Amino acid sequence: MELQKVLSERRSIRRYKNLSIPQKDIEMIVQAAQEAPSWKNSQTARYHVVYTEEMVKRIKEEALPEFNAKNVADAPVLIVMSFIGSRSGFDRDKNPINEIGEGWGFYDCGLASENLLLKATELGYGTLVMGIRDEAKLRELLNIQQDEIIVSVIGLGIQDIAPSRPERKALSDVLKWH
Repeated sequence: MELQKVLSERRSIRRYKNLSIPQKDIEMIVQAAQEAPSWKNSQTARYHVVYTEEMVKRIKEEALPEFNAKNVADAPVLIVMSFIGSRSGFDRDKNPINEIGEGWGFYDCGLASENLLLKATELGYGTLVMGIRDEAKLRELLNIQQDEIIVSVIGLGIQDIAPSRPERKALSDVLKWH
C-alpha cells in the first residue's frame, strides 16, 4: 500500500471482529515500530504484546476503564507501549540534557507508535491508542519493571467498522512560516 493511502486510511477503531491475528503479523507490526528514530538511537521503546485470551480479558477488566474496555471489547490483541526511563534526553550520569527531560522518551515512543499504527493499517488491521489506563495494574499483571514508563495500550484487530475520515484543520491553521 502506498504511504499516502496508509496515512489517509488510518483510523481509531472502536469495533473489531473477534478473530485472531497471526503472530508473524504482530511481529511485522512491532518490527515497523522498532524502525522509528530515537534519541541517539537509544531504542528505549518496549512492546508488551498481550495475546492470550485469558490475559487480554484480564487487562480489559482490570486495567482499562469501562469505556476503553468497551471500545476494544472484541480486539484480540493489546499492545502495552512503554519506554526505558532516564535514557532518551539524558547524559550517561542520568542528568537531563535539556528542560524536556523524560519528554524525549515520550517523543520517541510516539514516533514508534505511529510506525506501529501505520504498519497495522497497511496489513489491514485496525488500532486504537488508549492513554487512560491503570498503570499500576498493568505493571503488576505484565510484570513490567519499574524503570519502564508505561505510555499507552493499543488495541489491535480486524476492524468491524469503517469510520469516516475526521475533519482536519486547514494547513494555514497549523503551518507557520518564519
